[in-house]
Amino acid sequence: MVEGSTGSTVPRRQLGRYLRDLRNKARLTVRAAARELEWSEAKMWRIETGQTSLRSLDVEAMCKIYGAPDELTSALMGLAKETKAKGWWHAYGDVIPEGFDLFIGLEEAASEIDWYESELIPGLLQAKDYAETIMRTHNPEENEEEINRRVHLRLARQALLTRSFEPVTLNVAVSEAVLRRPVGGGAAMAEQLRHVLEVGELPNVTARVVPFSAGLHLGVMSGPFGILRFPRNPDGTDSEPPTVYSDGYTGDLYLDKPNEVAHYNSAFESIWSTALSEQASRRLISEMAGSYEQG
Repeated sequence: MVEGSTGSTVPRRQLGRYLRDLRNKARLTVRAAARELEWSEAKMWRIETGQTSLRSLDVEAMCKIYGAPDELTSALMGLAKETKAKGWWHAYGDVIPEGFDLFIGLEEAASEIDWYESELIPGLLQAKDYAETIMRTHNPEENEEEINRRVHLRLARQALLTRSFEPVTLNVAVSEAVLRRPVGGGAAMAEQLRHVLEVGELPNVTARVVPFSAGLHLGVMSGPFGILRFPRNPDGTDSEPPTVYSDGYTGDLYLDKPNEVAHYNSAFESIWSTALSEQASRRLISEMAGSYEQG
């Protein structure tokens, strides 16, 4: 785990998986384990999916019920202390939707992100006015201060593209419809597309456009999604399982089962193959920016 970059999400997920594996080896159902611990099944689910931190004493109690060896119990109790660490985004408190801190932590820890968007420019490539328009539309009841905080949070996330230590590799495919939807008006859209071109000059960022001429492709069927991959351990294994993320209107979806990830990997590869080349994409984005600038 890279110090200072993973926040609290990665250790929570690691701990949750270890505890789930121990429970399965002990041949205990979630209901049976919850009954033994005098907890709710919902709490067990939150622990095993890495959505909550844990006290060392709670981990010790779970390990005792699961019959874990002392050495492993001590290691997991130490890992539990790391789940209390707070990532920088926690300063924003209730600005972050429930459960979204999990995504920001995963994003911060990722070494590579593949992203497909059919409707909007992805958050990591959004310019200020474009992001502000989205925030105001999605949160019409919020006051000016809250909107500004939400925008600042979105822009602050983009630092992972330019951080000095192992910046994330970002591969983005967007539908041509994204370029032709004037979010925030012509001036804001021109600024946004120029911003995509500027960020796309980074060696770790590639942005491509799926043209209307591609016809029906898997992105039309799947909708927007991202695939997050994480640094490798010294032995070549994944430090974290690849995770598929989809931002829904009423909730977020996380998938990390190998068959699920493989399905989305295939979808992204198919979408990527239908997209214009990077050079052709940049030409189209530049042309669209020019058309917005001309009004």
